[in-house]
Amino acid sequence: MPEKRPPGAARVVIIGGGIVGCSVAYHLAKLGCTDVVLLERKSLTGGTTWHAAGLVGQLRSNHSLTELAKYTTELYATLEAETGQGTGFKQVGSYALATSDGRLDELRRMTSMARTFEIEAEMVDPGVVAAQFPGLNVDDVVGAVHIPGDAQTNPVDTTQALAAGARQRGVRIFENVKVTEIRSSGGQVTGVAGDFGEIEAEVVVNCAGIWAREVGELCGVAVPLHAAEHYYVVTEPIPGLGGDLPVIRDADNCIYIKGDAGKLLIGIFEPVAKPWGMAGIPNDFCFDVLPDDMAHIEPYLLNAMRRLPVLEDTGLQLVFNGPESFTPDDNYYIGEAAELGNFFVAAGFNSIGIQSAGGAGWMIAEWIVNGQPPLDLTPVDIRRIHPFQNSAAYLHDRTVETLGLLYAMHWPYRQPETARGARRSVLHSELRAKGACFGAVAGWERANWYASGGVAPAYEYAYGKQNWFDCSAAEHHAARSGVVLFDQSSFSKFLVQGADAEAVLNYICANNVAVAVGRVVYTQWLNERGGIEADLTVTRLAEDRYLVVTAAATHTFVSAWLRRRTPANARVAITDVTSGYCTLSIMGPRSRDLLGALCSSDVSNQAFRFARHRTLEIGYAPVHALRTTYVGELGWELYIPTEFASYVYEKITEQGEGFGLKHAGYHALNSLRLEKAYREWGHDIGPVDTPIEAGLDFVVRFDKEGGFCGRDALLRQKERGAERRLLQFSLDEDAPFVYHDEPIYRDGRLAGRVTSAAFGHTLAKHVALGYVESPDAFDPDYVQSGCFEIGVANETHQAHVSPGPFYDPKSSRVRS
Repeated sequence: MPEKRPPGAARVVIIGGGIVGCSVAYHLAKLGCTDVVLLERKSLTGGTTWHAAGLVGQLRSNHSLTELAKYTTELYATLEAETGQGTGFKQVGSYALATSDGRLDELRRMTSMARTFEIEAEMVDPGVVAAQFPGLNVDDVVGAVHIPGDAQTNPVDTTQALAAGARQRGVRIFENVKVTEIRSSGGQVTGVAGDFGEIEAEVVVNCAGIWAREVGELCGVAVPLHAAEHYYVVTEPIPGLGGDLPVIRDADNCIYIKGDAGKLLIGIFEPVAKPWGMAGIPNDFCFDVLPDDMAHIEPYLLNAMRRLPVLEDTGLQLVFNGPESFTPDDNYYIGEAAELGNFFVAAGFNSIGIQSAGGAGWMIAEWIVNGQPPLDLTPVDIRRIHPFQNSAAYLHDRTVETLGLLYAMHWPYRQPETARGARRSVLHSELRAKGACFGAVAGWERANWYASGGVAPAYEYAYGKQNWFDCSAAEHHAARSGVVLFDQSSFSKFLVQGADAEAVLNYICANNVAVAVGRVVYTQWLNERGGIEADLTVTRLAEDRYLVVTAAATHTFVSAWLRRRTPANARVAITDVTSGYCTLSIMGPRSRDLLGALCSSDVSNQAFRFARHRTLEIGYAPVHALRTTYVGELGWELYIPTEFASYVYEKITEQGEGFGLKHAGYHALNSLRLEKAYREWGHDIGPVDTPIEAGLDFVVRFDKEGGFCGRDALLRQKERGAERRLLQFSLDEDAPFVYHDEPIYRDGRLAGRVTSAAFGHTLAKHVALGYVESPDAFDPDYVQSGCFEIGVANETHQAHVSPGPFYDPKSSRVRS
């Protein structure tokens, strides 16, 4: 007899019985963790899983999401045989259509990217698609990509198969039980409570779907997502319709088409969506549908009729409107919450929950059982979010856009258009007056480039040169030959103070921060396997005080890592001072001349050396000056108390006129750093990349007293040798633009992938960073003896390669 009431204790409690919650339970059980209880407020699949279309695509927008989607497909293919529960899984393949040159370029790039994951994909002519899907009108189609391994499945049956697999291994699943309380102590989750009583637990996993934000609020964990209405229609039976038709994705027309037992299902991803549930989700919501709005979806049904004329004479059996949850950046959430230890989240799947659930369950289970996931989950790690993003108003406004972005053009550098303007530098208005075109990172409005030469400060997107290319090139050249100003106030900044500050930080840091007061230390923070969890600078301001500085996007990562790894009894205070300081960077060969004119202090190379900190006075204002750089030139980062920022900015710009000072944005910063092969966390380095693999072992101090987190794993890798290495590549100017995840070939064989790239204006070449695998311990001869190519838009282009930077390899300009 099945248990009627949940037990009083379990190692893991999962909240939510949709496909993701059941996948987590299944994968935990497969890893031998069977003391698991899954709690579903109503019935399994009753939230959003039951009404999903069941598409199982493999190719996503980046490396991590594609790996998880590929794993999901492989899992579903074997699930019925393993569990005895039918799933309805069929690998029918898919065709993605292009009706514009831009979309065709995107599909060609997707096809190249597929090769880095060993996913079969090929470009085909429109006639091939028409032959495989009778009646399809392809008159306006200019090309398509075919992915034969793509599939469809029955979401309810697949969920039940996962649940069966979990139960067969001992997991206990309870329906009609609602969690109303999440308990914690000492920063760690301790259990849950509700109408069923109490359950003590070591780990709690929030898989509550559209309720995940509400569940997070029970314990102070931000899970920023919002529901939106999501539509599809099902036709009446169509005589002569083929059996296993491929899925058609017609993104330019915001629709997809799939076969459905002699009928067709047509789904819609409209550009302007309708948020839902602003007043809360009803308590009895289960297998419910929302009222339809034919006026809202009519334009897209007309698109479908043009694509498949038989629809003009076919009735609709069903017009379906159900809620789906969407996140601000259209990536889902996986991982341990920053706010509460052992509280995990797997939610916010942006209408791709079926194709992502297998991989998400696998990652969460590995993380719980083994302490860390086996893949780099940076794009989907919940620690990427920022607390302000949990605002209901922000989420509502962004959700209008995010549903449609799934089928919109995935242009390089594309910026969100909604829910903008919340976080601004105090100099925002001044920069806007200078022609800044702003982008958004972690909610911050940041100057990406400055309009000049009659160009309007607004993006015109393309896969090649965009309208800001020449503007940014001028900023880039000014940094190499003169002096530029960057506003980097979005930097995350933390003061670490107290008698134990040195000891705590020196164990967290791979480099040695037990240095003299006034030294700036570049370092990584490593996990136990030697992977890079943070890339930052640590400046010793006093014997008992350090300033930790890292990128805006990594704020929550770094804050959580630092606080979790500071012992409870340590005499240390950690203060987030991000909002307290404006950061202005002056960079370039003439930066010393400008800084010398701004203050009375000696800023010569002898008096103010590289990687040093000093407090300067600019006019009446005290300023922390760090001599460091991310552009590969002489320069300083100036940390200015916010109340002095406008005053100091005025002084810099007034004095700068005599030195040809130019404002520069983040696009120029990116092209400058790539010429110098400077790494960027989240792109070139991350939790599965070690300093040895990334070529950063020169800042690791293996012999420092007390060791550091990850030291043993690094020593083992150092002894046996790394089998992959991050290298710099360049392509000739006439090659197409490279961005990320393009395949790298050595002597015609797949050897790795690009991690980031830009056009290097000084070198007059495209420059990229990317990892290359070697059959044995990495040997420089392996690089020098090979012929390298990079695949872009389904063509290969010869690439030059270097283990170090092409630009100023000895860093003489930085230290001059």
